[in-house]
Amino acid sequence: MRLLGRPSCSRLVAVLLLCAGCAPDAQSTAAGAGDPVWPGDEWPVSTPEAEGLDPAAIDSLIADVDAGRFGLIDHFLLIRHGRVIADRHWDHAEEYARILAEQEDTVSHPYNYDHPDWHPYYRDTPLHTLQSVTKSVTSIAFGIAVDAGYIDGVEAPAWPFLAAYGPDLGEPMRAGATLEDFLTMRSGIDWAIPGQTYADDTHPTSELEASEAWIDYVVRRPVGTEPGTRFDYNDGVSVLLGKILREATGRRADAWAEEHLFRPIGIRDYYWKITPDGEADTEGGLYLAPHDLVRVAYLMLRGGEWDGRRIVSREWVRASTSPVIPDLNPDNDRDDGGYGYQWWVPFQEDGETRVFSGNGYGGQFLHIVPEHDLIVLFNGWTLHGGAEFSSWTALQDRILPAIRN
Repeated sequence: MRLLGRPSCSRLVAVLLLCAGCAPDAQSTAAGAGDPVWPGDEWPVSTPEAEGLDPAAIDSLIADVDAGRFGLIDHFLLIRHGRVIADRHWDHAEEYARILAEQEDTVSHPYNYDHPDWHPYYRDTPLHTLQSVTKSVTSIAFGIAVDAGYIDGVEAPAWPFLAAYGPDLGEPMRAGATLEDFLTMRSGIDWAIPGQTYADDTHPTSELEASEAWIDYVVRRPVGTEPGTRFDYNDGVSVLLGKILREATGRRADAWAEEHLFRPIGIRDYYWKITPDGEADTEGGLYLAPHDLVRVAYLMLRGGEWDGRRIVSREWVRASTSPVIPDLNPDNDRDDGGYGYQWWVPFQEDGETRVFSGNGYGGQFLHIVPEHDLIVLFNGWTLHGGAEFSSWTALQDRILPAIRN
């Protein structure tokens, strides 16, 4: 859903090169992992020192979160070689209640981002909002449908799946759009204007969430750019991907993911917002407990396999976490990273992924670093005001430099 801004990747490049030396294929067996360790009901536990990280550096990071220097962080998890080496929860219930009391709109509905019934946890459960990390999870579910033959590959035309909603399939801009264009945010659909923020009630995402017919809203948007030519982050496209998944499989996205993704990797509890028109909110409506979200990351780290069972093809994992779009902003001199199939690629080298991430509004950051067999999770909910440090930069500034071997 709503995505926090991302800093330049130049420092991350330097840190990874320092840590890794000559980096291997990002989808190869992770260095130092040996035979994969698989979680049962609980994750195996180790220590930073035992898994090759400087414990003082991790303690320092946690101390700064304790001190509030990273804003409102709800949970931090660090996993290396399949073992939890840092696991910390912070309870900000009183602070969230105070913020709610200061807001004029206290109506409890799924898109009131200050209401504690819905955010950051779902109704006093351990299930934390993922916001746009939902897109990355949906991408895996989509890939499973491609693998199973329900969808004829990413080069298939996208709009025919939505024919019931009345788009002009003969319109040249729509006729040329593929599923890959949708997956990589190159749909050509007009969305936000430059500089428009989510605080603006006329932002398309705000209008979408206030509407009663989400699919209709997105389908009615004009296609003003030739598909496949320009990256334009668009929450509505992710909504359409969820609907396409349902049209292809006959199952709503949440039910499909539960059967083919969640249960096979040990996820039993989740919540997924349902839109007014009866679809799963695949732009940002998924809630998972932190220890379950990292199961999704571990599946991707292990190339789509889970304890001897193939969940999603290695080809889909590699394609969706590769920099299909190598430079998100080619018109500037910054290194803004790349994008795959609903996954961010903040660092690549010679076209090979070094880090891929699911990022979401409020401070949801799920980073996977294959060459270091590393998963980093931050759940947060810093909506009002800033923070001294960004949890996005904790990977590059604090965690990667702590790797000893």
